[in-house]
Amino acid sequence: DVVRGGLVTNSQLLLSCRTGKLTPSQVAKNIIAMLEDCDKSMPPLRAIVQWDREQIMQMAEASTTRYRNKCTLSCLDGIPVCLKEEFKVVPYHHRVGTVYLGTQPETEDATVAKKLREAGAIIIGVSNMHELGTGTTGCNPNRYHKIPRNPYNPNHFTGGSSSGSAAAVAAGLCPVAIGTDGGGSVRIPASFCGVVGLKGTFGRISGHGSLPLSYSTVSVGPICTSVADAAIVYSILAEPDLLYPYGLKQPKATLSDMCAPDLKGLKLGVDWTFFKACDAEVLSACEKAVKHLQSLGASVVEVSLPEMEEARVAHVICILSEMRDFLQPDFNKHFHEMNLETRASLALASQFTALDYIKANRQRTRSMRFLQEIFSTVNCILTPAVPCTAPRIYESDLVTGSSDMSFTVRSMRFMQLGNFTGIPGLVVPIGYSTAGLPISLQVMAKWWDEAVLLRIGLKLEQFRDQTKKPSIYYDILA
Repeated sequence: DVVRGGLVTNSQLLLSCRTGKLTPSQVAKNIIAMLEDCDKSMPPLRAIVQWDREQIMQMAEASTTRYRNKCTLSCLDGIPVCLKEEFKVVPYHHRVGTVYLGTQPETEDATVAKKLREAGAIIIGVSNMHELGTGTTGCNPNRYHKIPRNPYNPNHFTGGSSSGSAAAVAAGLCPVAIGTDGGGSVRIPASFCGVVGLKGTFGRISGHGSLPLSYSTVSVGPICTSVADAAIVYSILAEPDLLYPYGLKQPKATLSDMCAPDLKGLKLGVDWTFFKACDAEVLSACEKAVKHLQSLGASVVEVSLPEMEEARVAHVICILSEMRDFLQPDFNKHFHEMNLETRASLALASQFTALDYIKANRQRTRSMRFLQEIFSTVNCILTPAVPCTAPRIYESDLVTGSSDMSFTVRSMRFMQLGNFTGIPGLVVPIGYSTAGLPISLQVMAKWWDEAVLLRIGLKLEQFRDQTKKPSIYYDILA
């Protein structure tokens, strides 16, 4: 049950296709059979909420022809991927986790969907998400979505809001998924499901064609089985998009020094008081992982992250105010079609004033200045990913949903700084709790320096010498 590198990676799939062991069409047939099985299993996995056999086979057959003719389009050619329902993907419904949006099939792809198609990837469908991205559990009891299950223990949540993306990757349905992250929405589910999650610098990967819920906090990023896969997807998706103004002035994305043999010369910043505010099992695993990075030549430098409580509150004010503003018509017109938790979050957001929002943005400027100073002395900041492991699902959650504000606040503890200031963050699985639930470490770097995250992430992967196979796992190469 315990194997080294237990989840199928992009590279294993590529190797199978290149050597002719398997064709993308055969892999696609396997996936279709597995998607059917997911829907029938008890409880259903609910990772992929919309998929279409003909669409999958059409893309797979085109890729199989390219492999036969030795004219593949990229390292993602023939690789199965899914996208969070927050993105427009032809011909699926752009529901964004609701029952009232996306009444007609989509006719235009989001930029990331378009790029994945151009790279030859096989889009296997759109993945489940927390309704309108308003929570961190992934709990979405409405009729189109239901509760996605954590492949490591189906009685536990996946985390959210990119819940189905993380569950699909962890369960082996695809080695790559795309999510969005406004308050940890890529990194929390990746952590809870024991896979890799990268939140790019704000604006680095185009958000065009995703619902613009919060325009100042949300970044796009991949969820993958390995750091190498995340690097491949990042290198294909990270570039300016004329339809997405926030990332137009970005420097060129590179993977410089990613495969360096060690971490000599790198300074890893840790604010130990901040770092230690987590469960004992999480702390123990994360401290050992930091020692592992030190053993590879990196030095650990104590830093102080100032005004973290102010930044935490300011982030909540910014993201909720922006979502409330954008969703004002929905709140008025579709209030009774929303989940109870969504109604509560948007009602809370309506209590913030313009003065609160202005003060929160002043705090953002302060927090960014503090980080500029910190990154002049260290290459990155290390924290646990989430202070706890994935929470349990209760029977009542299946019917009425889950609204636990104290959990939401706690789960975002190490996430908000990245969303508030726009710096990139990578979470990498490093071990398991005694109950067998995944634990991850987070690495954050200065704006546009995703390359250093991926370099450290590759070494962090070596710390966990074994990968436990989840209790729900599909081998698409079988």
